[in-house]
Amino acid sequence: MAAINKDDVSTNYDRKSELKAFDDTKEGVKGLVDAGIAEIPRIFYHPPDEYSINNTSDSEEAQFSIPVIDLKGLSDPTKRKEIVADVAEASESWGFFQIVNHGIPVDVLEEIKDGVRGFFEQDTEVKKQFYTRDNYSSPFVYNSNFDLYSAPVTNWRDTFRCNMTPTPKTEDLPEVCREILVEYSNPLMKLGKLLFELLSEALGLKLSHLNDIDCNKGLLVIGHYYPACPQPELTIGTSKHADNSFITVLLQDNIGGLQVLQHNMWIDVPPVPGALVVNIGDFLQLISNDKFKSVEHRVLANHRGPRISVAGFFSTGLLPLTKLYGPIKELLSEDNPPKYRETTLRDYHAYYREKGLDGRSALSYYKL
Repeated sequence: MAAINKDDVSTNYDRKSELKAFDDTKEGVKGLVDAGIAEIPRIFYHPPDEYSINNTSDSEEAQFSIPVIDLKGLSDPTKRKEIVADVAEASESWGFFQIVNHGIPVDVLEEIKDGVRGFFEQDTEVKKQFYTRDNYSSPFVYNSNFDLYSAPVTNWRDTFRCNMTPTPKTEDLPEVCREILVEYSNPLMKLGKLLFELLSEALGLKLSHLNDIDCNKGLLVIGHYYPACPQPELTIGTSKHADNSFITVLLQDNIGGLQVLQHNMWIDVPPVPGALVVNIGDFLQLISNDKFKSVEHRVLANHRGPRISVAGFFSTGLLPLTKLYGPIKELLSEDNPPKYRETTLRDYHAYYREKGLDGRSALSYYKL
């Protein structure tokens, strides 16, 4: 694969064959870095319009910072009311917030990050056994760019995804991270249930509403590995997108690079030690009838690396369920009619994957 310079961009090349050559290595972006490349292959080059929205200046960023919500004291009715109000405000205005005192021990957070790193940095031949583009063949799937052949540009990252519901068989998981995947997922499921209780209250519904309609029934754990990039200004770690989940709970390391689109500016989501990032997904925006916002975000490429992140997607999109979801009837009125048609999570998930990270909202397809 030929490399390009920023000033020598040509679309006159066989992109499909270069994508296939990259895919066939089964070594991902890390394989390129291990080979010592000094210039990125052109399949990773992002056109200038990716940067049409200016990054924030220091003075602008000071005005806009992602809310950090302390969950300590939930058993106190007065404190709980304050926390629910903070969750409501963040979900309506930002679609993103960070949480501390969430109940998952710091050593477990460190171990799952180490487990993700360990998977990607193990012997290549062992890792290749899990490389596939058949997303339903196994509970554990490793590849680079799930939308490699459909997306307009290729992202500078490698990924594995593991469907933790139902709990996979031990032998289906990589030895290097199988124990910590289960050890992390169990408290994450409990945290998900708690978050859906707070979000239910924030919507003015009974505490159990979102859990009663199975928002907490599916958990997909995704490990991202962003190698150091020799030309980060030419590419991106993850393209602008919103998540196809009810909510996503993200653990990021200390390198940074996650940004949220807010007030027509990119706002950094700074790493906070011991914190988890929570963001509203498309499906919670749909069933809340736009009360809560699923906000676009991206991850920058970086000279530093690898950057490690672990995302917990609460969604049943990979499960063979036929439950229909639409705007919650208790939230509707004459002044607030439904804005979306009903769909199953599985159909939404399939549409999202087929569309890929193309910069368009998947929600618009379901608008009435």
